[in-house]
Formats: sequence, structure tokens, C-alpha cells
Amino acid sequence: MPKEARPSSGEQAKQHALGELRQAILRGEMAPAQRLVEDELAEQFGVTRASIRAALLELASEGLVERIRNRGSRVRVVTKEEAVAITECRMVLEGLCAAKVAAGATEEQLAELAETGAAMAKAVADGEPMTYSELNHRLHALIREFSGQRTAVGLLERLNGQLVRHQFQLALRPGRPQKSLSEHLAVIDAITSRDPQAAEAAVRAHLGSVIDALRDD
Repeated sequence: MPKEARPSSGEQAKQHALGELRQAILRGEMAPAQRLVEDELAEQFGVTRASIRAALLELASEGLVERIRNRGSRVRVVTKEEAVAITECRMVLEGLCAAKVAAGATEEQLAELAETGAAMAKAVADGEPMTYSELNHRLHALIREFSGQRTAVGLLERLNGQLVRHQFQLALRPGRPQKSLSEHLAVIDAITSRDPQAAEAAVRAHLGSVIDALRDD
């Protein structure tokens, strides 16, 4: 929406600021522990301080921002221990989603998952870790979307937002994409074989490997 056509206050302005801030944090454009100055953000997004404050409060409830008494807000730092705990929760929820997809996906959905797997393999072969990382996120997003399990998807989106920094670091670790690729292809194979139990087990194995990598960090 053009700036001149966008209201600077009210619910619509808050939602605009909320969306922009959330995406900036999820994309890593705002670093962990970075201060979030209300005046600066209000000017940047063309909204009032009240709209920014309301957006920051909502992001705090999502675990992306922390409010510090008498010092304002900052991007929340997620420790390695928290990242492991979050990933343990993801094992259960993403395993459920994968099982749902294996049980009920359309042929078109299965083909899209297979195409994504092929693109991931090409990215690894071409030595493009950032492309691989983007495709990794896309694969997980497709599985969530195709599952139709809206409650699990909502919980996962909140959990995943807190892991951005750790996921980025893992993506750049030498040898990690190659190991991760085989795990993701196993998930895709189980889903396209329409084997819910195998799909859930493959997701759990993959995220167990992520936990091991986080602990080694």
C-alpha cells in the first residue's frame, strides 16, 4: 500500500507495522538483541508510536521481541538450549503434519514436493547453500500447508520464527546441506509413498539431526 494511502494510526496501521517488523526479524534483517526504538520505527513505517508499541507487544507475545523494563524493546535472543527445546516440539508437530500429508495429499501436491526435493539436490550439487536454505524452508512450508492441520501450523509458525538465527548459522556450516539433503529426501520419499508412519519417523529423524547439530554449535 502506498505510504500516502496508508493510515498512520489505528488497527490497519498496527497490522502494517506488525507485518513489516515480523518479516524483518524473520529474514534476519534485525539482529538478536538489536534495540527497537519506537520513534525510529514509527518514522520508517509511516505510522504512529502507538501503532509501533502495539505491534511490539504482539511480537513479544509471539516470542520474537522482548520488553525490558524502563529500556524499551529489543529482538529477543534465543539461546542454544531454547533452540533445542523448540526443535523438540517441532519434532512432534511437523511429524504430525507430514503424516497428514502422506495420508491425504493430491497427486499435484506430491509432485510439487518431489520437484522441491530435486531443486534442493541441484542446489547442493551446485554449491549454493543459501538457495538450499530457501528451498529447505519452502519444503517445510509446503508440508505444513498441505497437511491441513491448522492448529499445528499456527503453533509451528510461532516456534519457527524464534529459530531464524540458528537456522541461518546451520545452513552455512560446512557439510550440513549435504547431510540435511538426504534427510529431507527421505521425508519426501515417505510422503510420496503415502506412508504416514514412515513420514513421521523421517521428520523426527531429520529434526533429531538438527538438535545434534545445534548442540555441537
